[in-house]
Amino acid sequence: MSGPEPPGAQPERTRLAWRRTTLAFAVVAALAVRSALYDPAPAAYGAAALGALAWLSFLVVAHRRIRTLAGAAGAAPEGGPVRATVLCALVMALLGVVLLW
Repeated sequence: MSGPEPPGAQPERTRLAWRRTTLAFAVVAALAVRSALYDPAPAAYGAAALGALAWLSFLVVAHRRIRTLAGAAGAAPEGGPVRATVLCALVMALLGVVLLW
């Protein structure tokens, strides 16, 4: 094994993970919009709008969390961002079910 990690490695990995997750949310929202363009049903438009809203919400939560990590090394997340993240993930999962239905 290699030696000890540099002191800033963990916050950097966490920041990158938040960015990857935000990108994954953007892809799901884009697929929902694409689905609405090819199937102009009200449910498809609603799913696209819900996906875009969930992505924007997650983007705000992720940005705040990244700024918090930059300010205080290793700061544990409080309950608000955790609940918001779980809610956004549940909305995206529901969106996937609606789009496959």
